[in-house]
Amino acid sequence: MSTTSVTWWGHSTIWLADSGVTLLTDPVLTDRLAHLRRMAGPPPRLPGAPDAVLLSHLHADHFHVPSLRALPGEPLLIVPRGAAAFTARALGAAVADRCVELAPGDEVTVGAVRVRAVAARHDGGRGPWSRERAVAIGFVVEGTSRTWYAGDTGLFEQMHELGPLDLALIPVGGWGPTLGSDGHLNTTDAAEALRRVKASWAVPVHYGTFWPIGMSRLRQHLFAEPGPRFAEQAARTSPHTRVRVLSHGETLTVGSAA
Repeated sequence: MSTTSVTWWGHSTIWLADSGVTLLTDPVLTDRLAHLRRMAGPPPRLPGAPDAVLLSHLHADHFHVPSLRALPGEPLLIVPRGAAAFTARALGAAVADRCVELAPGDEVTVGAVRVRAVAARHDGGRGPWSRERAVAIGFVVEGTSRTWYAGDTGLFEQMHELGPLDLALIPVGGWGPTLGSDGHLNTTDAAEALRRVKASWAVPVHYGTFWPIGMSRLRQHLFAEPGPRFAEQAARTSPHTRVRVLSHGETLTVGSAA
């Protein structure tokens, strides 16, 4: 029996182990991120150096420079097309030399797994104050399992082409009560995304971790409830999918025939 395991460390930081390869997604390893504070769960406790880091887009809560500097080892950085120049300026030439840029449809092999960039409907720039631009992407990792890590995205028609999947890591909600729906998935849209990709397992991510400082009591249901609400809606729209709502630091292991 071969297995794939995912450990959710809050927000979009996920440790994915498949076929002897370890991947880390969009790491944020700190308690504080600009005006946001970690309101649930401990900072990630990585079990070691990942083989590769998957970076979905340049927004600071996904491409977090201090966390990338703190990573152990010398992992490959798999970044969106156009992000290598920013990586070199932010992290130095030596780290940039470990970058592989992917656009949707491109792929790279890491050990025994194949990592393919897929489309995402999300702004890929660093932010409104920055001229740094790159395409936003998601990833499909193919090893023992076919796993989709969506990064940040709204609904898009090509989602139908991603499935069938063994595991979908779907962003639901976000880091503040005013976070817009454009380029993000609320619980209803996330359930629709799951219906489109036809995954055997699904884990909601992106919610319930960071919240604006001074707003901890404002619209708390938007902080804690997206994951469980997504699970409830997915049970109606994708009854053949098993949804697991993970706690921070909890691991799901998915098995398949060797």
